[in-house]
Amino acid sequence: MTLRSFFDTNVLAYTDDKAAPAKQRRAVELVAEHRRAGTGVVSLQVLQEYFVTVTRKLGVEATLARRKVELLAEFDVAAPDVADILAAIDLHRLHGFSFWDALILRSAKQSGCRVLLSENFQPHREVDGLRVVNPFG
Repeated sequence: MTLRSFFDTNVLAYTDDKAAPAKQRRAVELVAEHRRAGTGVVSLQVLQEYFVTVTRKLGVEATLARRKVELLAEFDVAAPDVADILAAIDLHRLHGFSFWDALILRSAKQSGCRVLLSENFQPHREVDGLRVVNPFG
């Protein structure tokens, strides 16, 4: 059974990264698997970061990137509020995460995810019941 999983921006960006074919294949597989199972979650932050990353760094046409944001928004979308921002600040202060990474962690936890798919965190780390998994390694 596929666990409810939160996608970090880097995993989604790899779906468009032709320079990393193995990671691209794996990212596409994960997105498809979680779409079928209804277990994928993103946040407004991730959707924004995805658009900026693929258009600036990977040269994806803005029209295509916009369409992909629409498709990714078919996942459950977390919309952080002020309490989430304050909790992310606390995570930043207590654990040394960057604020943006702390907001990702908070959004994943608040969305009921058990897994955070990311290559930006220490793999196999667990934060408040949320397990970080690097799907590429």
